[in-house]
Amino acid sequence: MNQWSIGKVNVTRVVEMQVAGGTKFILPDATREACLPIEWMQPHFMDEAGNLIMSIHALVIDDGEKRIVVDTCIGNDKQRNIPSWTNLQTDFLKDLEQAGYPRESIDMVMCTHLHVDHVGWNTMLVDGRWIPTFPNARYLMAEKEWRYWNSHAEEEAYGPVIEDSVRPIVESGLAEFVEEDHQLTSEVRLISTPGHTPGHVSVLIESEGSRALITGDCIHHPVQMTRTDWCSSADFDQDQGQATRESLLKRYVDSDVLVIGTHFATPTAGYIKSLEEGAYWLDVG
Repeated sequence: MNQWSIGKVNVTRVVEMQVAGGTKFILPDATREACLPIEWMQPHFMDEAGNLIMSIHALVIDDGEKRIVVDTCIGNDKQRNIPSWTNLQTDFLKDLEQAGYPRESIDMVMCTHLHVDHVGWNTMLVDGRWIPTFPNARYLMAEKEWRYWNSHAEEEAYGPVIEDSVRPIVESGLAEFVEEDHQLTSEVRLISTPGHTPGHVSVLIESEGSRALITGDCIHHPVQMTRTDWCSSADFDQDQGQATRESLLKRYVDSDVLVIGTHFATPTAGYIKSLEEGAYWLDVG
């Protein structure tokens, strides 16, 4: 578990899994041979053999009044087409509670997008039915994102993601469809970061002069700061995804904005810095 303070807002990371290797299907250009020369990634984001290290985790934003879970990982009991993701039995909810956030205490769930590893704990299996995991929360998602997946609920790649993890939330009446610049609280708002999916958003926190950005998947791995042209195989529009990534990096480079990666391995957060050759790196200092 990691925790950061942004003004009076606390952000807590609760990990479902963290692994090295096996990321080529997400970032096909990121071979060991191509990654090894990017030395700043060691030891946190790449091992000695050149395998990328990635994490799947949720981030809890707590301003003292509202508790917001950003992205809900893969989830237990979900039947998925990726062997290491199917029928998981993790202690995620127990870990969330031990971090101080029992599921009944959550006020809001914010899905940056509706991919398999960002919506899984939206629901849980009880007596053969998928019910909302966070019964007292409103589940927010970009309206544009929902409109796309509601008519493109493709199951071939990952399994019935929309049917078991999103549609039950809509049918329960807990879903709230918002614009991509929606203000969640006085200190937390969305910014539009499309490309990975049509309605992808990132989350910007501004409190007492401090700022932080939760990326979502517009930057899957810190290596994409140095190689902005390395696009995810899961990107809806790779050209738009690269343009979004480069715009975001240019906007926040050498600034005081703490970047908290949705898939960045421990220590997960840092500051975007310039490289002499014109690209970027993540200073976790």
